[in-house]
Amino acid sequence: MTFPEWTKPSIYGALVGAIAVSILGFNWGGWTTSGTARVMAQTHAAEEVTLAMVPVCLNASAADPERTAKLSTIQDASTSYNRRKAMMATGWATFPGSDAPNRDLAGACVEGLGLDGS
Repeated sequence: MTFPEWTKPSIYGALVGAIAVSILGFNWGGWTTSGTARVMAQTHAAEEVTLAMVPVCLNASAADPERTAKLSTIQDASTSYNRRKAMMATGWATFPGSDAPNRDLAGACVEGLGLDGS
């Protein structure tokens, strides 16, 4: 089977165009794969859950009879890592129903208490 002479450049043009559109779409057009979209959605959901739990952390800190001593320990920490670690040691940054404190919640709670050093 023979094709007309004009089909060869047309096919090459269509292939190059499809590749160019794909490159432009994924790099600058905002297109994502389903895997990337899933990771983005999970990250966003985890951040929103953490933000929603900050008031629980702040309420736990307000109800703690040893609040003053624990806040002093957090304020005395020299770096944000140490402040977050001290917040985790207080137990205030633990999700309800969980046994272990949450690192992200601890950081958000330190910021919520205004102890982030800024």
